Amino acid sequence: MTTRPRWVFLVATGLALAGLVAAWALWWGPAAPPPALLRTDDAQLLERGRQVYVAQCASCHGVNREGQAHWRERGADGRLPAPPHDETGHTWHHPDELLFRITKEGVAQAAGLTDYESNMPTYGGTLSDADIVAVLSWIKSQWPAQTQAQHDAINRQAWEARR
Repeated sequence: MTTRPRWVFLVATGLALAGLVAAWALWWGPAAPPPALLRTDDAQLLERGRQVYVAQCASCHGVNREGQAHWRERGADGRLPAPPHDETGHTWHHPDELLFRITKEGVAQAAGLTDYESNMPTYGGTLSDADIVAVLSWIKSQWPAQTQAQHDAINRQAWEARR
């Protein structure tokens, strides 16, 4: 008997095992989280986001993202004033996908609230998805590094909960 058939058998067995391991990893193995929706490392995107914020958001949420006074208290109309988008507000407490949906669809639809009224307009018919991502990315880029890290952890938790 020659060693060539044994070599072929070993290679074939190795390839079969590698295929099984790859199939297991794809089907049952841990999947990497999807890339973040918001991107704070793209200068061009952030500049576009700043421009959109100034044009569409600053009139209510403030030039410095400070929000309206008494933003946690309902006004005479029963609605909450615009919250801050700096680190003192609650924006960073929500994962990227929810922030995107709130901006595009409105608070009530994004949160599944049937009786919630808000002064926040829906931007789905006004801004492109890319512009919504840009403005949210710019807002996040203005938070301190620790707040950004906490927001990243919230995104990871949201991803794990969906698995």
